[in-house]
Amino acid sequence: MSKKIATIGPNCVACGVCATACPIGAIRIDRGLRAVVDAGRCVGCARCERACPAGIIAITERQEVHA
Repeated sequence: MSKKIATIGPNCVACGVCATACPIGAIRIDRGLRAVVDAGRCVGCARCERACPAGIIAITERQEVHA
């Protein structure tokens, strides 16, 4: 799994450009309100970040979850 992941900012307008740009389908538009990243599928390729017209997507380091 990649050490990077796409993070969607709070001002997402659900335009869907990021979902279209994602080559593996790791982003979906939730209830027409905002984009949501499937952390299990995102490979951190940054295509969504480059495509976002609002510039609110960032590629960040994954946070390790300790059980």
